[in-house]
Amino acid sequence: MPSELSTIILAAGKGTRMKSDLPKVLHKVHGKTMISRVVDEAEKAGSMRTIVVVGHKKELVEEELSERNVVFAVQDRQLGTGHAVMVTRDLLEDLDGDILVLAGDIPLIRAETLKKLARTHRGSKADVTVLSAIFEDPSGYGRIVRTEDGKYSHSVEAKDADEKTRRIKEINSGIYVFKKAPLFHYLQFIGTDNAQGEYYLTDVLPLMRKDGKTIALQVADDPGEIRGVNNVGQLKEAEKILKARL
Repeated sequence: MPSELSTIILAAGKGTRMKSDLPKVLHKVHGKTMISRVVDEAEKAGSMRTIVVVGHKKELVEEELSERNVVFAVQDRQLGTGHAVMVTRDLLEDLDGDILVLAGDIPLIRAETLKKLARTHRGSKADVTVLSAIFEDPSGYGRIVRTEDGKYSHSVEAKDADEKTRRIKEINSGIYVFKKAPLFHYLQFIGTDNAQGEYYLTDVLPLMRKDGKTIALQVADDPGEIRGVNNVGQLKEAEKILKARL
């Protein structure tokens, strides 16, 4: 029997570059909020329960999703993606299956991509599977560094990357499928020694690798799906792409 799949959607950010005080995930793309689109795709991918991590103006996000089959975890202080996942722990206490982690500002993601990621994860019996993508211009994205034999070595956030690392075109989408136990075990050991002073979820991966855990990689067929929306220009571009899919 395949493991039950649950989803954590990170949606606590302010989105200051959107030139609005509205939570970023509540901006609409082609008539529907970004967070609603991401919840839709997670459910289509087979998620049995969905946890949305809220923070900035959380009551607005909760209202938007009030009729959806989701529960909420509150991240009172935005201390990074690792911290956002930490606050969901109690809500997943009774879970023994796999956990899909993704952001609430990627309205172009498709359920098929998430299904393929979960299949790769289970097929390789991995402890975590990372969705990556190849970008001709990877500026602004964290990079995937591979070993000489092509396996996962580590990830580097864009703001922490040196010149050599910035030349890498394979980026970390920030989308993962984890086994629950190693995820929450290794979250205990990450710190904030980085440019942002935040708890990065990516920092669990080298710890897992050091302990011999299996880390699989799945390269996205369409890298455009994982592009986040961080400003008004990107919102308009996402609108065009969704219209073209019809």
